[in-house]
Amino acid sequence: MNEELAKTSKLESIQWKQLWSLASLYGSIIIGWIAYENYQPKLLAQFQFTDFSFLLYVVQGFILLVTPIYAGKLGDKFRFNNGHRLPIISSGISFAAMIFMALAFTLFSSPGEVIKWILPILIVAWLVAMSIFTSPALSTLELFTPVEKLPKAMAVLTIVANLIYSLEPVIVDIIDYLGAPVTFMAGGIITFLSGYALRKNSLGLFKLNGGNEAKPMASFQLDSQRSQYRSIFFMGIVLGLATTILFNIFPDILEKSLGALLNGMEGNIILVLVLVLSAIISLPLSAKVSQYGLQQSFNVSAVISLLTMTLILIFPATWMVAIMILIFSFSFTVLSVSSLPLAIQKANYYEKVFCVGIFFSGVALPDGIIEAVLAY
Repeated sequence: MNEELAKTSKLESIQWKQLWSLASLYGSIIIGWIAYENYQPKLLAQFQFTDFSFLLYVVQGFILLVTPIYAGKLGDKFRFNNGHRLPIISSGISFAAMIFMALAFTLFSSPGEVIKWILPILIVAWLVAMSIFTSPALSTLELFTPVEKLPKAMAVLTIVANLIYSLEPVIVDIIDYLGAPVTFMAGGIITFLSGYALRKNSLGLFKLNGGNEAKPMASFQLDSQRSQYRSIFFMGIVLGLATTILFNIFPDILEKSLGALLNGMEGNIILVLVLVLSAIISLPLSAKVSQYGLQQSFNVSAVISLLTMTLILIFPATWMVAIMILIFSFSFTVLSVSSLPLAIQKANYYEKVFCVGIFFSGVALPDGIIEAVLAY
């Protein structure tokens, strides 16, 4: 009886409508971060808050380190007490959209000496809001995808992320053209709509399970494995370190080492080429990840990524950087495709969202440290 229930409740294919809803929300999160990173220094300078830059980066790092874990704990609580994790996702999205709008109207009103002190509070509130729903939202990947196809689904999210980041120069130009108030207003609308689409499509899927994502599984699943917290956190750190070095440090090295070889191409443009290549090879490499297994794929890609990064940083000769960045593009893609699914796999069934929060806390740690050091 239990085996029959397991078969009928188990997903046999990727739920594409839900996955694309998640991908659109993920895309809006990335665009929101691009807008934030573009305007945060400008707003601090415009309203004479540059002396607080270091403090703000420290607060930002702390929020991004702690909030995903807390949000994950709440997400699991909602899974079993309320039937699904959507309330915490919806609350975070609504809060973030509200902060977007508050920022927009504050800037529209040209705040005076007193009102301008609301801006740092709104910026911190926005960071909290984005952190609250990001981990629970991305944890829904396991609801829409069979275990054996998680790398393929993650490849879709990787493609979306890399293509958006590759368009960052264009997005920044559009943001600068629109101005801060319109940008934040548009960001609030986009985040709310993509979150609404995810909620609507997810509720449709949950109705097939009696309106409860946990109930059909909880009726027969007894997960005896312990969540591997340290391993999950370490995996997040590895991905976060690779991502941070790729975006913050590599552009200057790539420009100095490969710029002359590529007709004076700027480092940010070379980075765009790396991201486009990563997007192109994501789906084919996801098939290899499924073939060789998540753990082996992560281990090999982590070692190769760390080794190639080290060689690029220590020996920035043109031929060395050219070879290593090509190898890194492949290893980083495998790392991106395998790490989150492996984190989900290493989590106890009853702590899935919490462990995803631990993973993203690890991802945020290297960036938080480097941002604070650079600001100092």
